[in-house]
Amino acid sequence: MGALPLCVLLPVTVLAVVVVVAAEDNTLSDEYTWPQWKVPLVRKRRTVPLSSPNFSANPQPELSGTCGIECQRRLPSPSLDDLEQFLSYETVYENGTRTYTSVSVQGLNEVNTWSRNASTSSRHKREVYGTDTRFTIADKQYSTKYPFSTSVKISTGCSGVLVSPKHVLTAAHCIHDGKDYLDGVQKLRVGILKEKSRRRKGGKGRGGRGKGKRKGEKGKEEAQEKEENGGKGDRKGKSRKSRSRRSAEPEKPSFRWTRVKQTQVPKGWFKGVSDGMAVDYDYAVLELKKAPKVKHMDLGVIPSVKKLPAGRIHFSGFDDDRPGNLVYRFCSVSEESNDLLYQYCDAKPGSSGSGVYIRLKEPGKKKWKRKIIGVFSGHQWVDVNGDGMQQDYNVAVRITPLKYAQICYWVHGDSSECQVA
Repeated sequence: MGALPLCVLLPVTVLAVVVVVAAEDNTLSDEYTWPQWKVPLVRKRRTVPLSSPNFSANPQPELSGTCGIECQRRLPSPSLDDLEQFLSYETVYENGTRTYTSVSVQGLNEVNTWSRNASTSSRHKREVYGTDTRFTIADKQYSTKYPFSTSVKISTGCSGVLVSPKHVLTAAHCIHDGKDYLDGVQKLRVGILKEKSRRRKGGKGRGGRGKGKRKGEKGKEEAQEKEENGGKGDRKGKSRKSRSRRSAEPEKPSFRWTRVKQTQVPKGWFKGVSDGMAVDYDYAVLELKKAPKVKHMDLGVIPSVKKLPAGRIHFSGFDDDRPGNLVYRFCSVSEESNDLLYQYCDAKPGSSGSGVYIRLKEPGKKKWKRKIIGVFSGHQWVDVNGDGMQQDYNVAVRITPLKYAQICYWVHGDSSECQVA
């Protein structure tokens, strides 16, 4: 048989290369699948009434005295009795009454745990330094669509994320300062960005918007594309421009406010209970009186963020310096422990309580799914070595199997629905 013509060989060669590359991609993507965790059971022991809170605490834009990753390495591991005390919780109801619920933890020894990361690395000061890497998602075409639509505003000045049709996950310090509940919690509300308003009479709305893209539309699409692609985007000179300049021209945001039926805060957050580990329990759940018609984001548990591509995380919140506008960002995690994540994400006060999420493949499926793996605690002054020397870092509280079990119990009221994460 004679030699095959080049016009036949070339397509065959290209096809072979494509098949090999596709196979490699499938192998690689299989490594980035949501792990299946067996979760311990958190069960209620008893609930007792408490006196009503004073609701006298003031919001703290920055926390201080936090025992960080290095400091916590010097602390002994908590016992089962300690953990049960930390996971016991208070519930405050809309009428101002309060209860205390003690819990038991079952099946803890059956849960796989990851070893504490002992590596150290230099970290940068938080706030916005150098180039501002945040994106303002000002156009409601994007901010009211998933995943951005899961972000909510808390009336105490923080952010949160919908983790069920009626439950919001946020930071505990947005509700409680460790000694008392914040002023305003007795009338706590959650704001969900309203969808795009209807056009005015005349058909085209303000400014006669028609075909074509408005100024700033490209920036919004870039933010959406980066989020969808796990943060990938152009790495040339364009990326050095201010994200705020490439974002949409801000429209006046409007919220649909919903009253909170009850709030739940773990006792581990309270002063004198978990001592240096209080920041590990900087999370709270708010149950809404009425479920907004907005898609929520599920919780997830992963052994290590740094094993992900670039160790990248995402979150959106309502930063104070961009009033009312939703601000999205992504960055890489620089260091992690069992309960804490240090990262360089640019942020401002107001973003505390945002849901930190990543995107992985669902087991046995080709579909990728976002899940909440932490709560952004915010800018904190951290006691690094336990000697009282303070440094300021960006801190997020990660979702562990135990915290997953507790939050899932708060949401469902039945721990048997929370055995697999």
